[in-house]
Amino acid sequence: MDNSRRKTRKSMKKRKTLYTVLVISMVLLSGIIVFAINLTLEAKNAASKMYVPLEGDEKENSTNLDHVKIEEAAFTILLAGIERQEEEKNGRSDMLIVVTVNPNTEKISMVSIPRDTMVYIDEIGRKEKINHAYSYGGMNYTINTLEKLLDIPIDYYVSTDFQGFQDIVDTVGGVDVDVPFTVKIQLADTMKWKTYTKGPMHLQGNEALAYVRMRKKDPEGDKGRNTRQKQVIQDIINKATSVSNITKVDDMIKDVGENVKTNIPSSEYFGLMKMYQKIKTSPIEQFQLEGYDERIYSEIEKQDIWYFFPHDDSLIELKEKLKLNLEGSEQNAPIEVNHKSN
Repeated sequence: MDNSRRKTRKSMKKRKTLYTVLVISMVLLSGIIVFAINLTLEAKNAASKMYVPLEGDEKENSTNLDHVKIEEAAFTILLAGIERQEEEKNGRSDMLIVVTVNPNTEKISMVSIPRDTMVYIDEIGRKEKINHAYSYGGMNYTINTLEKLLDIPIDYYVSTDFQGFQDIVDTVGGVDVDVPFTVKIQLADTMKWKTYTKGPMHLQGNEALAYVRMRKKDPEGDKGRNTRQKQVIQDIINKATSVSNITKVDDMIKDVGENVKTNIPSSEYFGLMKMYQKIKTSPIEQFQLEGYDERIYSEIEKQDIWYFFPHDDSLIELKEKLKLNLEGSEQNAPIEVNHKSN
């Protein structure tokens, strides 16, 4: 009898354990389903807000079978930070970074184009600063001008205003940077001065924004600012894709949907994630456009203005490097740039 009771108790204990496991599993599964549904709705809402195609782009829901998937071929992305002024319709591009990605060779390159770079803007028929292209014709003018300057196609763009930049940095928990020199910078939102000490520092959104915008106190001017911008962007990407930030996906999507614009179709997001997982450990090649600053009279501004003029040899070398990264080998056929009409 005792042996029978022991067997009965063991059997009941097993059933209770199994029941407990099932209940916990059901609760966890329910939570995952609710999270997934919520995430899907947030993603769809965000995608519809931020998808802004360029002239000539296919519709987002296009099912063109000839379209090359983002994880299968080399492509370029323009990262743009937009400064908006009340008196301007579009604002101006305060930050322009061209990124080339080649999934086949697993190579990534990044180059900052100084905002004061003197370029010829076809649509207005004269030379101007590259950041003025955005104020005249938004992303279409900016990309058309950059394609002619660099002689490569720019497939995609991602742009954000300063508020969006701050929000995204805060959502990923701030960024870690290596400050090249000690400097005091005024924060735009509070107007308070913050001391950035040479060496490793952790920055919140408003601090990171001031860090990437400052250039007058940088001994290297625009060159130094470009280096700091690329440093922060790389850390944002690393933080946003880390496992520790998976619970913040909803918040990140909300921030992106409200403040970011792109022509990357939502149908390409999964492919982009797959591709990044493949090459995320690849070092990013940092290219530099060398040149000189000169102050000349502007007929539009009616005063002397500082402009950046690229050295011819530096621009030629940059073009060759970008093309080589996209082609994957020197033997490949030259890339044809299909400049979009406006």
